[in-house]
Amino acid sequence: MSIPNEALQKLVQEIETQAITAQREINVVKATIASKQRDVRMLELTSTEVKQLDADTKVYEGIGKMFMFAPTNNVQTRLSSETAELKNDISNLDKKLHYLETTHKNSREHIDQIFKSGAR
Repeated sequence: MSIPNEALQKLVQEIETQAITAQREINVVKATIASKQRDVRMLELTSTEVKQLDADTKVYEGIGKMFMFAPTNNVQTRLSSETAELKNDISNLDKKLHYLETTHKNSREHIDQIFKSGAR
């Protein structure tokens, strides 16, 4: 059973559009993962520095254009929760990346398969 050339061409264009869209999203997700990993490293470094401070050391957090006093244990708790949240985001982005890479690979395979079957 043969598919008309116009329908085949339309199908190839749709699959190719899907592959291009997946590739763009892959690039965006990879950039987002890299950014979040940098943020995690920065938070972990800050947490390490705060842990090394004496208990009576005054710590100030930036809030907008001003700084407010915050107890070191509150700062440490905030840093830990932000780090955990970012790691969760990275995990979810890794899953999305895997899905997009699979979609892109399948789209390319389908296009190759159409061309191979069309050559017969």
